Amino acid sequence: MTVSTDTTVYHICTRQAINDARTIGSYRAESLAREGFIHLSCAHQVAPTARAYFAGVPDLVLLVIDPTQLSAPLRYEPPASWPSSTPKPASGELYPHCYGPIDLAAIVDVLDLANWSD
Repeated sequence: MTVSTDTTVYHICTRQAINDARTIGSYRAESLAREGFIHLSCAHQVAPTARAYFAGVPDLVLLVIDPTQLSAPLRYEPPASWPSSTPKPASGELYPHCYGPIDLAAIVDVLDLANWSD
């Protein structure tokens, strides 16, 4: 489902990854090459995603993304499979996916993930 929305979305990555993006001019997660899209979250999905996939990873940041500034399509879809040891999202819950690089202009803030609270 393609959504036209002005609701802020978020992406968890390392500080080095966003620094590299600033050098090349856009942000590209490994999942873009591997799966064809970049995994994003709505505000209430950030903490569960961080616990499920990033536990123990140092120096994480949260990209605050304005979807109206993305040049790539944004779609809300069912989540990828979750690690077996984590609670699953509510049935039918959709997650935002960006089907291309994230434009630097769309990244309106970069927050330390350790300071995040929704």
